[in-house]
Amino acid sequence: MLLSGCTGMQTRAKSSVVDYLYPEGLNSAVEPSVPVLTLPVAVGIAFVPEQGPHTRSGINWVGQYNSNELTEKDKTDLLNRVADHFKSLEFVSHIEIIPTAYLRAEGSFANLEQIKSMFGVDVVALVSYDQIQFTDEGFLSLSYWTLVGAYMVSGERNDTNTLMDTAVYDIASRKLLFRAPGVSNVKGRSTPVNLSEELRVDSKNGFEMATDDMIVNLDSQLQNFRDKVKESPEQYQVVHSANYSGGGAVSWLELLLLSLVMVHYRWFRRSR
Repeated sequence: MLLSGCTGMQTRAKSSVVDYLYPEGLNSAVEPSVPVLTLPVAVGIAFVPEQGPHTRSGINWVGQYNSNELTEKDKTDLLNRVADHFKSLEFVSHIEIIPTAYLRAEGSFANLEQIKSMFGVDVVALVSYDQIQFTDEGFLSLSYWTLVGAYMVSGERNDTNTLMDTAVYDIASRKLLFRAPGVSNVKGRSTPVNLSEELRVDSKNGFEMATDDMIVNLDSQLQNFRDKVKESPEQYQVVHSANYSGGGAVSWLELLLLSLVMVHYRWFRRSR
């Protein structure tokens, strides 16, 4: 009875930005240079390639690869939802949805340089995911290693836990500009008769909910990045192309306010 209490079954589908960019480990990562962002930037967005079957050892524990991993159409639909939030930004010229087939497993920055040449993008948003579905009770959990550490999520019977993660890189400098996660948890209530069907539905809902959460976090992280560019000009160089009239490290409104302050200051000095 004690052993059966630890029994569990999980299915899992995952991809990893860490494994894609740093196949030899983070310790072997090349030191990034100072990024030069020429506004408006061309942005590519893509899912990194999936990993193979994932297993874990333990007492009476069985792990199996998830057959419900995202199809290319699923990925395109989710990427279009994320891209819609970039399209409205004045400093983005256009966005390219890059099919996963153009990204090689463990392709690293050499593969991104190819993407840069093929699609004409300067910045790339790499999306990864980890979804785990628990079909029995036990001491089971999701552990997903990201660029900043591990996420741990416990699971119960018929739970579907999903983590989405977007890492935005300047390709030329290999600099991580910002990143944003999104998580979701779908509680299943299926009987064994229609368990497989409900797990497929829960899987799709889990990805959609995690994407919604990630988009909210992308908005806040993007604003944090804009503030960081203003506060740390030595870490980020921003230049404008000849046909760019939008805002950059300092917006036109801020320049106008600064000019008004200077005019008022000079008038005040002369009047004294």
